[in-house]
Amino acid sequence: MLVVEQWAELRRLHFVGGVSIKELARRFAVDRNTVRRALRSSDPPRYERTPGPSKLDPFKDEIHRLLHDDPRLPNMRVGELVAPLGYTGRQTILDAYLREVRPLFRPATRTYQRTSYRPGELAQFDLWVPKHEIVVGFGQTRRGYVMVGALGYSRVGAGALIFSKEGPDLLWAMARCLRSFGGLPETLVTDREGALHAGLGRPTEPYAAFCGQLPVARRFCEAADPEAKGVVERLIQFLETSFEPGRQFAGPLDFQEQLDRWFAGRANVRTHRALRERPIDRLGEERGSLRSLPARTPDVHRRLVMRVPPQPYVRVDTNDYSLDPALVGRRVEIVATQRRIRGRALDGGELACDHERLFARHRTVTALEHARALRTLRGDPAEVEVERRPLSAYDRLIPA
Repeated sequence: MLVVEQWAELRRLHFVGGVSIKELARRFAVDRNTVRRALRSSDPPRYERTPGPSKLDPFKDEIHRLLHDDPRLPNMRVGELVAPLGYTGRQTILDAYLREVRPLFRPATRTYQRTSYRPGELAQFDLWVPKHEIVVGFGQTRRGYVMVGALGYSRVGAGALIFSKEGPDLLWAMARCLRSFGGLPETLVTDREGALHAGLGRPTEPYAAFCGQLPVARRFCEAADPEAKGVVERLIQFLETSFEPGRQFAGPLDFQEQLDRWFAGRANVRTHRALRERPIDRLGEERGSLRSLPARTPDVHRRLVMRVPPQPYVRVDTNDYSLDPALVGRRVEIVATQRRIRGRALDGGELACDHERLFARHRTVTALEHARALRTLRGDPAEVEVERRPLSAYDRLIPA
């Protein structure tokens, strides 16, 4: 049989060079009929082997039955099931056949189309859980959650660290992302997070109030449909591979600061593979379609009204924070933000407390003024005054 190179040379010599069939047969040492067939054929020669019977043929019906019952049945298990029936062929023959027929028994593969968005059309939100727990002080670590938001048109992203999946924390984080965007899209897209979705496509009351105060539309993705918010899903994948690896965090504030810098200096200024543009450049175009943020952002903080007990403390997230003992018996309102624990008397407006919020657990936080007021009310002896000498006195005693 002629190879492709010989076939091409025969046709060139005959049709271009005018060499006769007899001379071509002599030069190539082949039969004249072989030369004639090569000249008549407009397609290059191909070696085609007629497939012979396979050792697997008698067992194909049984293999099809097994795959019909379980399309994911492993290859080795299929081999173990057909071996007692008399199959003596190699596993490689079975593997090659299963690669061809297994897709015929699997459910139809879902297909997707690339979606484009109008400027200001929507923002997608989803929770990302960092692999390592966050240092929160007092020798403790705690699992953190990052609410990640992304604008559909520009792909600009933002994130906010929180320590629970409760409604106030989720809504505060979403509001922080919207402030980073510098405007409001038409629609907020989320999955069916328990603190946001009340069931049957309805929002929880706090989430409905949040959207109504902004105001924006809302859309819940169907269950088990992460592709519906693919913009933010891909951004989360980028966080997992570019932001978290190799970083250390001194605490929640350090985590948030590094996250903000990463978005500003890396995620939002890179050339986006799908857009072939930088998200920050497209944000300039999208901002014209974003509505202005309200002058007062929705109040999503935890609020608690209580009567100050004889032991003047309030518990927030497993931690006890001191209250002014002068307000014992009076009602106060406690507001727990992501940074502070503040309280005021409802009748007179006096300050009940103002503490930095801790994310460590099971701690007792007592303000110095509250401790002193409590000692006075109990009639404890006054604190011992400690003399404070000027530094110049030590300078005279210690030679230079």
